[in-house]
Amino acid sequence: MVRAKAFLFDLNGTMVDDMEYHVIAWEKLLNEDLKAGLTLEAIRKEMYGRNDEVMIRIFGTSKFTVEEMFALSHEKEKRYQQAFLPHLKLISGLPGLLEKAKNQNVKMAIGSAALPFNVDFVLDNLHIRHYFQAIVTAQDVKMSKPHPETYLKAARLLGVEPADCIVFEDAPKGVEAAENAGMKAVVLTTMHENDEFSQYENILGFVKDYNDPVVASLC
Repeated sequence: MVRAKAFLFDLNGTMVDDMEYHVIAWEKLLNEDLKAGLTLEAIRKEMYGRNDEVMIRIFGTSKFTVEEMFALSHEKEKRYQQAFLPHLKLISGLPGLLEKAKNQNVKMAIGSAALPFNVDFVLDNLHIRHYFQAIVTAQDVKMSKPHPETYLKAARLLGVEPADCIVFEDAPKGVEAAENAGMKAVVLTTMHENDEFSQYENILGFVKDYNDPVVASLC
């Protein structure tokens, strides 16, 4: 049994089951607006890290200015939020875990590659900001996952050693970031299959939601 002093949560696909809404928003932007001609599978494979990094991987470094990428990124997130808002809710069992962790003095932080615009969208619409003592977004780091900066910064802000943190993630790159930070991880299988994580040795378990006994044993 592993008990942590801190829980670090990725956001999209980990706290809210919204990744298909991001896929749809990216598909409309990349294919309908920007004529990239990508399959949905190709888009899914590129959906990690910051939005500007996604666009650079697809279009190269000279296609858009920084200002253009920011505007396109914001437009994509506006479309995602408009589509997902009627369905916005925490993944089953997470409200109970947040309350239990708070009552047992487990510190909590969010470590996400999302823009603050999207983090605020989830936290404020669901009224859960008070659970988190630290929030690290795309704008707070120089290096995106799988670089460990996001999770190491979250741990530092909480005043907790990396080895005392458990990360909740849904993506292989996020689990890799946790492993690179010296942290164990629990994988939410909202977007990826178990075999996509076979190279990582820091995984405590795979769960479909937070009602799983694996989660209950952590605090």
